[in-house]
Amino acid sequence: MSPTSLTRRLRLGLPRRMFAQVLLMQVAVAAGVAVLATGLFLAPLSEQLDDQAMRRALSIAQTTAAQPQIAEDLTRTPATAGGPVQREAERIRAATRAEYVVVMDRRGVRWSHPTAREIGRLVSTDPGQALAGHEVMQIDDGTLGRTARGKVPLRDGAGRIVGAVSVGIAYDNVRARLLHAIPGLFAYAGGALAVGALAAWLISRRLQRQTRDLAFSDISALLAEREAMLHGIREGVVALDRTGRIRLLNDEARRLLGLGDEAVGRSLDEALGTGRTADVLAGRVIGTDLLTVRGQRVLVANRMPTDDGGAVATLRDRTELEQLGRELDSTRGLIDALRAQDHEHANRMHTLLGLLELEMYDDAVEFVGEVVGDHRATAEEVAEKIQDPLLAALLVGKATVAAERGVALRLSERTGLPDRLVDPQGLVTVVGNLVDNALDAVAGTPHARVEVELRAEGRAATLTVRDTGPGIPVEQRELIFTEGWSTKQRPAHRERGIGLSLVRRLAERQGGTARVGEAAGGGAEFTVVLPEALTGPEPALSTPVDAHTGAEEESR
Repeated sequence: MSPTSLTRRLRLGLPRRMFAQVLLMQVAVAAGVAVLATGLFLAPLSEQLDDQAMRRALSIAQTTAAQPQIAEDLTRTPATAGGPVQREAERIRAATRAEYVVVMDRRGVRWSHPTAREIGRLVSTDPGQALAGHEVMQIDDGTLGRTARGKVPLRDGAGRIVGAVSVGIAYDNVRARLLHAIPGLFAYAGGALAVGALAAWLISRRLQRQTRDLAFSDISALLAEREAMLHGIREGVVALDRTGRIRLLNDEARRLLGLGDEAVGRSLDEALGTGRTADVLAGRVIGTDLLTVRGQRVLVANRMPTDDGGAVATLRDRTELEQLGRELDSTRGLIDALRAQDHEHANRMHTLLGLLELEMYDDAVEFVGEVVGDHRATAEEVAEKIQDPLLAALLVGKATVAAERGVALRLSERTGLPDRLVDPQGLVTVVGNLVDNALDAVAGTPHARVEVELRAEGRAATLTVRDTGPGIPVEQRELIFTEGWSTKQRPAHRERGIGLSLVRRLAERQGGTARVGEAAGGGAEFTVVLPEALTGPEPALSTPVDAHTGAEEESR
């Protein structure tokens, strides 16, 4: 046997397992309650038995004193052992099983007593209160030992007090009744203790199953490890109870969801507000790696139910990954545009080379002029209507990609946007997403066309993207703005179903709207309204007139 095991065997104190400690403590509590209840019952029981004995003695004394013959015999006959008072008193004593029935005159001389030689002698206790007309109950010591006594005045037919009657109940009988009640009381207490011990065992067994037979030290260590793990990992963890209320948030979940300590104990809808994030965490949306957008963050959520009816949800921040994915998409778009330009340039160079080899110099000059003019016209048209350089460059590049894919990308005649954008990057994201979706929708269709319209009205900007594709069914026009919803195949580097959701969130963040309808010639028409997209117009600056110049003007 190892020293460690020997130490454990010799160690005194509570058992190590939690259920055993709880069982021992519950049994100890039940035993203590049983002992306390027994003591609290025995304390008044003794007083109750004493009171019952005194009342019984008083009742016998009252019954005896109520007989007129005793008062009459007391006044007419002497105090002798064979007198009528003694015979009647003994008869009553035998009938009631009292310890004694003593009849005395006003001097306190006994006219009856169980011991004949005591007749004619003074009583051993003061009869003054009874002779004064008062009824007395007491426990006192006398010639026959300790008794429970009752004393009443004895009156004649005219109501005059002629003596008193004293009745005693042996105190040993009262004590015997008390001792006789104790075993039954202990039996009841033992039964209650047994029921309590059984209930404690059942509760402890249930506790053992629920705690997986762990010790208190194990549970404490698990709690410490859980706290360290929850607040150390870089994933958000949200624990919910069976009613859907938040019972735990780690530091990362607070950061990702923008919540504080006040969220604990509240429902998801109260803490997060209605929306997809609350639906995903509450389990109203089923699936794995569900995408949701909270503020400016793109989150991936997973939810796992627990045995107690609650659930634990984990959150991962995919904002940076989504940004990298979109940057990769932008880079690929730029590469596609460069590839299209390179392909188109190669075709033009081959054409030019053929014209030169055929010595068609005039046609070659005309061809070069047309090519340069078309490209310059497209760029100049975009730059004339879209004065923001980032947005103009985006649309020029998208036009090249659209031409490569066989799609005509045009600006509406009503397009006009000054260079006063508050958030150019945000508008570039909105335009890029909508144009990409439109190109995907019409690519490969006959007479494919995408029209972009950007208008400024005061500080508001309105973007409209129309295409000639199949359009969006009415029942899906709100669903397409939901995070994670997409009809396209998921790329390897990121999730689908984020673009339109970000478009709507960027619009709503500026107090605007994003909606989809049907274009006039068929297809889809996306409209985004941004009420605060532009800064206020710059005030016109008055140019001061130079004094020398003014003098020259006057001299002329």
